Amino acid sequence: MIRAPWGDEKYWHEGIVLVQSEIDDMRDLIKRPSVNPMYEGQFVFDLSKDHLNLLFRRYSGGVSVGELAPLISGLIELWELSNRVSDEICAQHNLKTCRDWHFDLANLEHYNYCFWLIGLALVLEIPDDQWSRLLALVDGEGRDVLLDRVIASRQQGRIIGAKLLHPKPYALLLDAIDAKQDQQAHLLRKFLDNWYIGLAREERDELWWYIFGDPVKHPLEMGSYFGRWCVEAVAAVKTFGLDDSLCLGHEHYPGDLLRPDGPSTHGC
Repeated sequence: MIRAPWGDEKYWHEGIVLVQSEIDDMRDLIKRPSVNPMYEGQFVFDLSKDHLNLLFRRYSGGVSVGELAPLISGLIELWELSNRVSDEICAQHNLKTCRDWHFDLANLEHYNYCFWLIGLALVLEIPDDQWSRLLALVDGEGRDVLLDRVIASRQQGRIIGAKLLHPKPYALLLDAIDAKQDQQAHLLRKFLDNWYIGLAREERDELWWYIFGDPVKHPLEMGSYFGRWCVEAVAAVKTFGLDDSLCLGHEHYPGDLLRPDGPSTHGC
């Protein structure tokens, strides 16, 4: 069953095959001497992002949830390699950074990416060694009250930040978590309804995936759309035991991640 609201079986099959092929080709490339060493760290990091792209495409296209977790392992491996390569190149050339991605949770791009990975790691229940490695990559302990609290569900003793780095849209999710139990379901749905709109930013600060599938700016036929899934919501449900009954069937809610044995929530 196709889970995403847009795209037919042909779209999802061809997209999955294409991204998998690109990953295989790029993995072969990084085994060879780089023709542009200054860019190698960013190249490897982009390859790690392709694993997330493929994971979402597989989920959107209807692949079993149980087949998704191995992609997290590959992503972690490549992010670690990207860090090592970048550190070496920066040291050689006395540079502050060798990548165009700002690895700081105060940057919405990085925050959103890290929240997705933490959420997926929790709902897919990745092994402890992978979880520890992912936490080392995400870093930022004590920076953000929401992400820290989510992470603390699996990292005992984590320092919890005092502020929320990105109130728009995440203050709504924090409200749902802190609400009385009989209000949580409605507030979670409110967050979900406002999640995508709340992530809108000026073009220079726009999230890398935000316009994928936009009928004017980046239509479906361009092939970049992999779904618009609010992993943050399922992470909160997994972590805090929120009632997600009002979210089932929502175009942005990947409810099957929490119900891998079915039936699918996307027909609700």
